[in-house]
Formats: sequence, structure tokens, C-alpha cells
Amino acid sequence: MPLSDAFDLARQEHRAALIVYITAGDPDLETTAQLACAIAESGADIIELGVPYSDPIADGPTIQEAGQRALAAGTTVAGVLDCARSIRRQSDVALVIMTCYNPVLRMGPEAFATEAATAGVDGILISDLPAEEAGDWVQIAESNGLDTVFLVASTTEPERQKLVGELSTGFVYVISRPGTTGARSDLPEELPDLVGELRETTDRPLAVGFGISQPEHVTKIAQIADGAVVGSAIVDVIAEHGKSNDLLPAITELVSRLAAATSTA
Repeated sequence: MPLSDAFDLARQEHRAALIVYITAGDPDLETTAQLACAIAESGADIIELGVPYSDPIADGPTIQEAGQRALAAGTTVAGVLDCARSIRRQSDVALVIMTCYNPVLRMGPEAFATEAATAGVDGILISDLPAEEAGDWVQIAESNGLDTVFLVASTTEPERQKLVGELSTGFVYVISRPGTTGARSDLPEELPDLVGELRETTDRPLAVGFGISQPEHVTKIAQIADGAVVGSAIVDVIAEHGKSNDLLPAITELVSRLAAATSTA
């Protein structure tokens, strides 16, 4: 389904959309599928499946380490797509694959898009693909019924902000602060101004990520944006519990608290 449907539903329910990131294959792909379904049942609207990569661009230590664990467990791009297929058989939650461009190039953009669509993926976020160079990919994604998601930050030039808004068909991923991913204790004071500026350049949903780790953060994001992305805080819990029986209860408890904080009423 179009990713915009998830935002439309959240808006109708007077809340922001909750987007949860997990690294596919950490601790293994079978557990990832179980986690994704549990996360969806706990209130997440969109799940980002991160493709582990040996040389990530924007990942902080938490997600870098998760990627290394996933690679050590034998995770491959084909395995991630099979995991997405398994999730889709069990859940209708919106699915986004987040990846660097090299794994896409290695498989071939057309083959990657076709396989992703067949697996039930709804959108793709290629973190290191500049909007200026993404024309061919956007066409390939569109021809396969996949939404595209691009990143924008406070350091993004106005011309590029506009281009990102034009090319993003699912939502615009707003980076809350410069630097890499990772849980933070507070939100940047200038974030509302950035979101306000982006509102003037695009009518796509705006989802804020990087450093969003607490229900209090989500509450603040819900007042200014259409969605909140939580990643490292979730990945930290996975790292702590691994394959233990405590993993699913710990994740569902955290996601439930985050989901409860999305109200805009």
C-alpha cells in the first residue's frame, strides 16, 4: 500500500505515525520477523528494515554494531527480502527497506525493486543516494509500485530541500540534528523551524528521526510533524536481550509506550 495511507490513518485518529527501525538479521532473520510483527501489534504504523552493510554512512555506534551482528549471523540482501516476505504473510504493517546504495547496485536496481515489491515491501530509503542523482531509481521504484523516501537536514540547501520534497513519494525523512544516528536526551531547539520550512516546500508527510528515543520526544514531535522515527532505542533493547525470552516483552512494552505518546489531540 502507499506509505501515505499509514499517515492518513494516523491523522484520522488524531496522532502522528510511529515509525520503528530495526536492523534485519539482528540477532537473526527469524527473530527479526517475529519482532516486526510484535512491533506492529504494539502500535507501530511503519517498520523500517535496515539492510546491514559493512561501511554504513550515517549509522551511529548502536546501529553499526547491530549491522555487524547481523552480518556475522549470515544476513544477506536476499535474506532481508525473504524476511520482508515472511512479515507480509503475517501482517499488513507498512514496510520500508532502508539501505545504502551499494547492495542495490550489486543486485541490480531493477532486480532489487522487483524483488522488494514481490516481497510486499511498500517503500525504499537509500540513505546515501543524492536526490540529484536519483532520477533513474525513482522511475524504477515507481514502475514497481514502490514509494521512495529521501533524507533532509537543517544543513540541506533550500534548492535540495525542494527537490527532496518533489522526489519523495512516501514521506520525507527529516534528520533532527547533524551527525549520525543514536539515542539522545533532548531535541534540537531549531527543529520546529526546520519542519516549518519544509512544510513550505512539500505536501508530503514529514517524519522526524535521529535521536528520537523517549516517549517525551515522540510527544513533542507529534506536535510539529506527521511522524516520529525511533531506531537506536529499539536496537539497544535488542542488543541487551538477544534471543532471550525477555526480548519480545521488552520490545512490545517500549513500543507501546512510544505509540501512546503519538496523540495530537
